[in-house]
Amino acid sequence: MRILAIISGEYGQRHVDNIRAHGPEHWHTEIWQAPTVLPPIVDYPEDYIPATLPPADLILALQEHKAVAQLIPDVAQMTGAQAVIAPVDNVAWLPPGLANQLRRWLASIDVVGVFPKPFCSLTETHFNVRRHRQDYNHPIIREFAAHFGQPDLQLTIDPDQRVITAARVRRDACCGCARHVAQKLIGISVDEAEVQAGLAHHHYPCWASMVRDPDFNDTLMHVSGNLLKDNVGQQVKPFKRVTMIRPSGRVE
Repeated sequence: MRILAIISGEYGQRHVDNIRAHGPEHWHTEIWQAPTVLPPIVDYPEDYIPATLPPADLILALQEHKAVAQLIPDVAQMTGAQAVIAPVDNVAWLPPGLANQLRRWLASIDVVGVFPKPFCSLTETHFNVRRHRQDYNHPIIREFAAHFGQPDLQLTIDPDQRVITAARVRRDACCGCARHVAQKLIGISVDEAEVQAGLAHHHYPCWASMVRDPDFNDTLMHVSGNLLKDNVGQQVKPFKRVTMIRPSGRVE
C-alpha cells in the first residue's frame, strides 16, 4: 500500500515515524511537508501544492492547520488516492464544518474520506465513539485500521499473582501510544492496571486536544485515554478481587 502523509509539524511526523517503524513491510509511506503559512481561505490550491506528488492509495491528513486541510481533495486527485483518513485530534486543525465540506468534495471525485475523532477511535469497521459512531466500508482504510487505530492489547495475566506478565500490541494507536503503554503494564497488578494505563497514556504524551469538546462534553485526550483503559479493563476484570464491606450493626 502506498501512503502519502500530509504533515506540517511534529504531530504528523510522530505518526509517520511509528508507521514506518511498525507497519507492514509492503507499505511505502511518503511525506509531503505542507506550507506553514497560508491564507484562511485557499482560493487557488495549485499555488500551494507541488507540481508533482508521489502516487498514493491512501492519504493521511496529519496537518496542524485548517487551511492546509482545504488542500486535501486536490492532493488526493493529484496522487490518484482512493481513500483519505483525516483524523480530528484537534478541532482547531479540522473544524466540523470543514470536515463535512471535505467529505462532500472527496465524494465528488470518488474518494472515500473518514474523519475519526479522535484518531484512535478508528477500527476496521467504524470510527468515532458513543452516539457519533460512523460505519464505513473501504478495503484500503480497513487494511490501515487493522494495524493502527483503536488500541487493542492482548494481555497475559498470572492468575495466582494477579499481575500482567506480557502485553502484545494487536493494534497500535497511530502515534505509538498503545505500544508505549503496553511496555509500562508489564509487572503491574490487575487492580492497578487501568489507572496505570491511563497515566502512561497521558505521559506518552497523547497529543489529542485538552480543550473540552462539545460532542463528548470531555476532552479528546480523555476520550482517547478511555478507549485504551477500556481495552485493558475488560481483560483484567475477571482477575480482580471484589471486597464486600458489611456495615456496622447490620442484621439480616
